[in-house]
Amino acid sequence: MPGVPRNAEPAAEQPGTSTKRAATPAWARKSTLVLLVAVLALAVFGTTTQTWMTVTLDPNQVGQSGAAQTALDVQGSKAATAVTALALVALAGGLAAAIAGRIARWIITAIILLASAGIVAAAATVLADPLAAAQGAIAAATGVTGSQAQVAVTAFPVLAVVAGCLLALAALLIIPASRHWKTRTKYDAPATGGTAASSGPVDEIDSWDRLSRGDDPT
Repeated sequence: MPGVPRNAEPAAEQPGTSTKRAATPAWARKSTLVLLVAVLALAVFGTTTQTWMTVTLDPNQVGQSGAAQTALDVQGSKAATAVTALALVALAGGLAAAIAGRIARWIITAIILLASAGIVAAAATVLADPLAAAQGAIAAATGVTGSQAQVAVTAFPVLAVVAGCLLALAALLIIPASRHWKTRTKYDAPATGGTAASSGPVDEIDSWDRLSRGDDPT
């Protein structure tokens, strides 16, 4: 067409259109992943406050000391003591991952994975042999050890196993997701020439980091 150069170059893209970083995926957002780990750890902890087993004692075996109590509810915190502690460890690890550096996140991820494995193993042990898991509670209630009883297992040990497995999967997402997280410490910051000011808003943590490097954020 007349008036239009045949070899005209396309108009230059406006600054910030093609160089803008891709948005962080929903699953990789720090707030989302930390909240997921915290919710799953609290879910595991919550199961330990519920009844895991209902024990029906035999009056002929428990003797006179336990004759008045033939039914016993055993909470998860008594049936599997380690589950409560490991859930708190996973909760603390998930919260720490939000402010940790790159190397520390690997360590925290390993800790949460080990805690998840311990939760699953402890809950599975209760499911495999509920009578053995209830012996401590039976002895505390009746004063008799090694007694036989009928044990009915509730759904909460199964829920603890499921929550522990999901907690391990959530921990595995920390490392790939953290690549999208904003750098918070000077140890993770990529090398830049000079003291060029970073783009975007500067919060209090960034201000302290820049001051420690000798920069003036103002």
